[in-house]
Amino acid sequence: MNVNKTILAGRITRDPEVRFTPKGTAVTELGLAVNEREKVNDEWVEKPVFIDVTVWGRQAENCGNYLQKGSVVFIEGRLQLDQWEDKETGKKRTKLKVVAQNVQFGPKTGESSEPSFRYKNQPDKQPMTAGAADLGDGDDIPF
Repeated sequence: MNVNKTILAGRITRDPEVRFTPKGTAVTELGLAVNEREKVNDEWVEKPVFIDVTVWGRQAENCGNYLQKGSVVFIEGRLQLDQWEDKETGKKRTKLKVVAQNVQFGPKTGESSEPSFRYKNQPDKQPMTAGAADLGDGDDIPF
C-alpha cells in the first residue's frame, strides 16, 4: 500500500505570484514556513522549516488574489520530487516539494490570532485549530 499525503499549517514567506501555462492554467509557487520546536538545554527553541508549495488552477488564482507574505494557510497535498540536470555544472539536481490539492486561508491580519480552518465540503463540522491535535493547548502553536 502506498500513501502520499501531506498536511501543513504555517505562514506564507513571500507574496504569491500567479503565472499561466501556455494553455491558460494558473500556477502559483508558495514559500511556506512551519515552525518546528525542539528542546535545547531545558528550553524550547523554535526553528523554521521552509517548504516550497505549488498550487494549480483556480486555487492558484485565489492564492494570488487573497494571500500575502505572512498569511496563515492550511495546505493538504502530496509530495513530488522534481529532477533536472544543472545547465552550468551538468550535475543532476533534485527538489522535494508539495503539490497542493486543497488550500484553506487562515484569519487576516488583525483577526483572531489562532488560525481556524473548516473541513472541505463539510461546513457542518466544527472548525479545527491548526496543529491542535498534535500540539496540545493554544500556547504551543508554533507560528
